[in-house]
Amino acid sequence: MNKVTFLALLSLIGIACSDLKSKVKISAKDNLLFDKAQENAIAANEGFIRCENFVQGWLNHSDPESGLIPRNLDGDTDIWNAKDAAADNYPFMVLTSFFVDQQLFDGKMLDMLRTEKQLTSRLNSLPDTYSFSKNDFENQELDMGSIIFGTSEYVKDGLLPLTEWLGESPWSERMIEMMYDLKNEVDVAGQVQRGGSGNSTQEEVNGELLQTLSRIYWMTGDAEFLNWAIKIGDHYLLGDHHPTRNLEYLRLRDHGCELISGLCELYVATSFAKPEKKEAYQKPLHEMLDRILEVGRNEDGFFYDAINPQTGQIVQERIADNWGYTLNGYYAIALLDGKPEYKDAIIKVFSNLNKYRNHDWENGSSDGYADAIESALNLYNRMPEAEVADWMDSEIKVMWGKQQDDGVIEGWHGDGNFARTSIMYNLWKSKGLYVKPWREDLLLGAEQKGDSLLISITAEKPWTGKLYFDTPRHKTNLKLPIDWARINQFPEWFTVVEDRKYQLVDFDKPQPTTYVGGQLSDGIAVDIEQGKKLVVY
Repeated sequence: MNKVTFLALLSLIGIACSDLKSKVKISAKDNLLFDKAQENAIAANEGFIRCENFVQGWLNHSDPESGLIPRNLDGDTDIWNAKDAAADNYPFMVLTSFFVDQQLFDGKMLDMLRTEKQLTSRLNSLPDTYSFSKNDFENQELDMGSIIFGTSEYVKDGLLPLTEWLGESPWSERMIEMMYDLKNEVDVAGQVQRGGSGNSTQEEVNGELLQTLSRIYWMTGDAEFLNWAIKIGDHYLLGDHHPTRNLEYLRLRDHGCELISGLCELYVATSFAKPEKKEAYQKPLHEMLDRILEVGRNEDGFFYDAINPQTGQIVQERIADNWGYTLNGYYAIALLDGKPEYKDAIIKVFSNLNKYRNHDWENGSSDGYADAIESALNLYNRMPEAEVADWMDSEIKVMWGKQQDDGVIEGWHGDGNFARTSIMYNLWKSKGLYVKPWREDLLLGAEQKGDSLLISITAEKPWTGKLYFDTPRHKTNLKLPIDWARINQFPEWFTVVEDRKYQLVDFDKPQPTTYVGGQLSDGIAVDIEQGKKLVVY
């Protein structure tokens, strides 16, 4: 028999709040939860308004002919490129429009995807940098290393997070097409150079590929993707490129930590798909993780930017803003292999997190704050601690305070991460619920109580629309065997199962309404009168 989760719909129409609470005998504890849900609604509302302003601010600088946005607003204003504009900024303009402007989502955002595919695909579907003034590629010569790097960034940082939320879409089709074409060009990335910088990014590309392939394998069921990932895993864990035994430089922040997370994601994937390979990887993977804990952290448990894992020398002493990206891997391995010391590493950071309020993440950049807040959010979803919630509420305000009056954050491609993390934060505050059509005066927040959910919805003016519930997207969209902790995912909070029964209770009606999860995820009709509130639990 299907489990029934009880929710209740409480209408305040025509009834004062105090009279209503007395009438339906809401407990004092539930009153506090409803108040908290309303606080959450106010926070999420500010987040979505800021995201909407970010999108409009950047669209004001789009190229008049192509409609594409530039890489940056101060320098590199003439180009759209895969590794930055496409990977970091555009996807979170898409996701913002999904929540706040359906017409923009179906229109200009989709047009930009079609345009970038048409104008920037250079080697089959693989993209290259496009110049607005030239109406052509920026460089006449094809730089394979740049194309490989740009593609891996576009897929892992942009299209994969979009797919985690949207499921199958034109954006996921673009991602899969590029991955098949990329397979013909690279197996295990060698000395891939970032455009013009001269810094080797082979570990970053391989790490991004490991993360992408470990997820896309389950999504598509195509063993070609897993076999590709295993070749990369063998290169590092079974060959002479072991990250802590053989490498003299290991970057633990952005553009390096991807390898650590990627190897952990592959380990999880093989645990379910190829257990014999998981067994082969176990000892060298644990060796890598143990050595990083030994020499890669400060006294509060945060990772340094870079170390020499062989000597234990700290190469860059600044602490990494994306500390949680690496700890995601530790959490996943702790669950699989029963390694309590790996969860202890997370607990240590959590216990010291409030020392790092208003911290100078990545020289005070909005992007640094975004990565640090996302680091906390993803792990808090698995290990909820009150002090972590307080820290995130504090630090999101610091990040939001960096937005300019025109909606632009700092005027470079990292502005998209402001929206990515804000949306993650907003969904935490609503427990994954959202409404369509969205409006600036509409406030939606929620608090969970066991298997039940208490939801607050208010609006200044009458509103009619639909309330949507989240699903276990790791299953419905990616078909993952478990919801392992991973970079740039959108954590699941309160999710509904398609064929499970749920009850929606309206205290103004004599009987509850029964729904199945599929109806809730497809959206249920809600009407709000001016100045009234709906609370659902």
